[in-house]
Amino acid sequence: MKIDDLRAMTVDELKAKLGELSEEQFNLRFRLATEPLDDPLRIRKVRREIARVRTLIREKEASAAGQAA
Repeated sequence: MKIDDLRAMTVDELKAKLGELSEEQFNLRFRLATEPLDDPLRIRKVRREIARVRTLIREKEASAAGQAA
């Protein structure tokens, strides 16, 4: 997913996306242990997308806290 699409999401939507990505990462790691993956680089892509989503959640929460203060 592109960063612009992620930036347009709300914090709740980003947290839901984070849950989906974490579940996908778990499934990929589980499948990697039991069978060869079709796209082994997908693990890296998912890990980086998780980092992007966490960063955006943190930015949005920090900006919301800054506006409230």
